[in-house]
Amino acid sequence: MDKRLERILPRVQKPARYVGGEYNAVIKNKAEVDTRIAFCFPDTYEIGMSNLGMRILYGVMNRMEGVWCERVFAPWGDMEEEMRRTGMPLFALESGDPVGEFDIIAFSVGYEMAFPGILNLLDLSGVPIRTADRTGLTPLVIAGGTAMYNPEPMADFIDVVSLGEGEYVTEELIELHRKARREGWSRRAFLTQAAQIPGLYVPSLYEVDYHEDGTVKAITPKEGAPAQVTKRIVPDLDESYFPVKTIVPSTEIVQDRVMLELFRGCIRGCRFCQAGYVYRPVRNRSSELCARYCVDACDDSGYQEVTLSSLSTSDYPPLTGLCDALEPFCAQRHVNLSLPSLRADNFSMELMQRLAKGRKSGLTFAPEAGTQRLRDVINKNVTQEELLRSCHTAFAGGYNAVKLYFMLGLPTETDEDVLAIADLAARVMHEWREAAPNKNRGVRITVSTSWFVPKPYTAFQWVGQISKEEYERRVALLRDAIKTKTVTYNWHDSETSVIEAVLARGDRKLCKVLETVWRKGARLDAWEEYFSYDRWQEAFAECGVDPSFYANRQRPADEIFPWETISCGVTKAYLRREYEKAAAGVTTPDCRTLCGGCGANRLTGGACRV
Repeated sequence: MDKRLERILPRVQKPARYVGGEYNAVIKNKAEVDTRIAFCFPDTYEIGMSNLGMRILYGVMNRMEGVWCERVFAPWGDMEEEMRRTGMPLFALESGDPVGEFDIIAFSVGYEMAFPGILNLLDLSGVPIRTADRTGLTPLVIAGGTAMYNPEPMADFIDVVSLGEGEYVTEELIELHRKARREGWSRRAFLTQAAQIPGLYVPSLYEVDYHEDGTVKAITPKEGAPAQVTKRIVPDLDESYFPVKTIVPSTEIVQDRVMLELFRGCIRGCRFCQAGYVYRPVRNRSSELCARYCVDACDDSGYQEVTLSSLSTSDYPPLTGLCDALEPFCAQRHVNLSLPSLRADNFSMELMQRLAKGRKSGLTFAPEAGTQRLRDVINKNVTQEELLRSCHTAFAGGYNAVKLYFMLGLPTETDEDVLAIADLAARVMHEWREAAPNKNRGVRITVSTSWFVPKPYTAFQWVGQISKEEYERRVALLRDAIKTKTVTYNWHDSETSVIEAVLARGDRKLCKVLETVWRKGARLDAWEEYFSYDRWQEAFAECGVDPSFYANRQRPADEIFPWETISCGVTKAYLRREYEKAAAGVTTPDCRTLCGGCGANRLTGGACRV
């Protein structure tokens, strides 16, 4: 351990974040390694260690001969202050070596508010933040994750963007980088070759021209780069890597349990949901393999809780059969199965009886909108009757708490839709009175609202976000309408959602804004303790950028989006059809009922495996 670290740790919160040494962490002999990768998560240890995708890719890279992948997380403010004061660079947990000495620095980016944190981690590593200032083959800076489906606000800082699922493309990129270093390629030669690997986007190989009004005029590939880069997927989930031997953290994390991925993709087609589109097509993992992974992961780690994880877990066809198959093991080992979120249209007593036996504290449903009209607009395909029936079933089965998630600011939303959320919460309360076998325990109903952010690759990518003032007015309207004391109302902060919308829908002109706001002190901006709306407004003003141009502007059908060079597999024509159906209040059936022709099936070479 670095002597500076020994002196620092007694002065910071949660020092276990920074020492490594966890069970199942991978340690390799440096003499047998020719490629070292610093796998960075631009948030704290507790958040990054809860990320299943990071655990998967950590295992994928470390099973490669001659490759050592180590973890790096963002230090909390007190730790960063001590590191900068003592001149200690950012380091990897496994070896303690400085990140700047690694061959590849890879970022997993799931949220746009992490963008300033990436610049900060590069700076803490002593690595130039701009790709133009990095002249050698090492360190190569790459990034992947959901937020990278529009990487344009980060185009000046990232060398290579990995699109989609990284199990295969990551290995291909690493092997190309090893070859380039062996043969002495120039940095430019490597980047032009990397751009030929399907799923890899090299921002510096594209030239963007703008109209006088600031919209994109053209995106021109250079040096043989493809006109469009399509994401990579794992066609058969049974053949993909699963981290059975997962790292057991030495301090508490957010998801401190086994996370069992049942399938990827989503059959539903909610028009606001970026993940529902970009993770298509649907691919199920066999229930036999899921059961084996569950048992093996619990045996190895000692965990007694398993989250059955997917975008819409209750849509997994053999879910009840899987729960039944795991019942003897779970009973013997006192292991609880849980689902992070449930659909109200397929929740049943049969399913409820198989979940979290003996721990019937609360369930979560996401109706998203208060009226059926608005649920049809967003294609939620859940009725009020289905929601109330599911709540009735849960209360009758002994649950005494329900969380309901909604969004405010959805396209076409009216005050009537907002007030209907309060009415729906009151109806859920009535179901508890009707169904609860033991009313002495009381009931907790929590209504939570977030502010709708229109995202790329959704049916609503053309619409603008409502203004901050209007969102806050709707929050107040709903808050005043909730009269029942047993209903708690929580709402999302408005200011971070403004910045999220700007970054999600932004172009390369935001690179200057990001560098400016970082130099002003932006770091862990996903955290309320560190986020400053005024700081962002100052950066926009200094850079001459109008944030409303990105966040609030309705975009015409023929506008070229900044992210047009990237394809998630779902066609723009399909998304436009969904947008027009939303305007007409017409729903689209789920993929199992009727194929909507979104185009994602091309990625598997045939039909989606729904």
